[in-house]
Amino acid sequence: MAGPWTFTLLCGLLAAALIQATLSPTAVLILGPKVIKEKLTQELKDHNATSILQQLPLLSAMREKPAGGIPVLGSLVNTVLKHIIWLKVITANILQLQVKPSANDQELLVKIPLDMVAGFNTPLVKTIVEFHMTTEAQAIVRMDTSASGPTRLVLSDCATSHGSLRIQLLHKLSFLVNALAKQVMNLLVPSLPNLVKNQLCPVIEASFNGMYADLLQLVKVPISLSIDRLEFDLLYPAIKGDTIQLYLGAKLLDSQGKVTKWFNNSAASLTMPTLDNIPFSLIVSQDVVKAAVAAALPPEEFMVLLDSVLPEIAHRLKSSIGLINEKAADKLGSTQIVKILTQDTPEFFIDQGRAKVAQLIVLEVFPSSEALRPLFTLGIEASSEAQFYTKGDQLILNLNNISSDRIQLMNSGIGWFQPDVLKNIITEIIHSILLPNQNGKLRSGVPVSLVKALGFEAAESSLTKDALVLTPASLWKPTSPVSQ
Repeated sequence: MAGPWTFTLLCGLLAAALIQATLSPTAVLILGPKVIKEKLTQELKDHNATSILQQLPLLSAMREKPAGGIPVLGSLVNTVLKHIIWLKVITANILQLQVKPSANDQELLVKIPLDMVAGFNTPLVKTIVEFHMTTEAQAIVRMDTSASGPTRLVLSDCATSHGSLRIQLLHKLSFLVNALAKQVMNLLVPSLPNLVKNQLCPVIEASFNGMYADLLQLVKVPISLSIDRLEFDLLYPAIKGDTIQLYLGAKLLDSQGKVTKWFNNSAASLTMPTLDNIPFSLIVSQDVVKAAVAAALPPEEFMVLLDSVLPEIAHRLKSSIGLINEKAADKLGSTQIVKILTQDTPEFFIDQGRAKVAQLIVLEVFPSSEALRPLFTLGIEASSEAQFYTKGDQLILNLNNISSDRIQLMNSGIGWFQPDVLKNIITEIIHSILLPNQNGKLRSGVPVSLVKALGFEAAESSLTKDALVLTPASLWKPTSPVSQ
């Protein structure tokens, strides 16, 4: 019969599965072992972990029962202790951390090597007797579904790994002092693991909690999109292989902070790229990218004195209209105006690994600045190749070329004509007027603050069939081991 613990575990797993089934992520931040090690190492520094090691009460621990509850012979302890004035850790270092998949699925094993030099003073010799101590703290990172709140990652089961403790005398002295040092080291063998568990493990747990809180805060940093902003929220975390994966929902807010669009329900699951040896990756669905592009390029209107700004194009436009209606072409003066209106917002989509932006354009040609009615009005379905590139931690979109995929005559004051006759010159006009204006708006880019927050100077972008992927452009300089 299943016990209450089993029932609680099953309920937790079922709740997590229901949450994941209900909330489809629109973005995923994947953190590899290198980033996890760097962030946890920094947190250990911030929590003064090496100071904790230097303050380990070695002398008092030797008076207590060793591991396993076997009492220490009082006479032996007293004999050793009466020859020791003080005993303490002189220097302490936390070496390079290791993060590996645990034997249990959806867990990480974190190994924290400890390197210390301890010493004691005794009346038997004028110098400090020093010995080298190495051991390894281990802990498990797992998903906690037992709490009443959302699933979160926790670090637990912290202890020293079995058989990792090594204690060695650094400098041999007299026979009597060497024998005393050996007794001290023998007494420390059962005491040091308990000290690490009781004194350092709480600091390791606090450091992981700080790292996890920082990561959650990092993904919530608003991303500015012109006057709007994009924000991500954690839906649920996961552990896969040796990575931590944060599945995110997104929302778009206006300048007043009002949510104008939620993205928690993606139409399809995100395609996860292969991430061998990549420290981190941010995968963002095309729905979110589409909304970001739309926010950066709202509908707008342009009016251009074509003969003044683009005289050669103005001349070719007049010649092309002359093929349709010579009298209309003769009306085009030096103040002729081309009016371009973008309808709605651009449509961003990914097609076979290539990004495109499609938009509806209304184009009108006025014979002069005094004219109240245009010679004709065209509806244009245009598209451009969209290329993402990065500059430092800025993500920038550039529209390359533009094509008039379909042109429709909406209104004409010069009689009916086939609009495709003007296709080449119309394409040249919107390429010369609309494209530079839109690229100018996009050139400021989107700041991706997590790039530098994770220790990198720049990022690079790529596309899957349904998402934009950001990864580090180059490896960062790793944080040095924790030492003191």
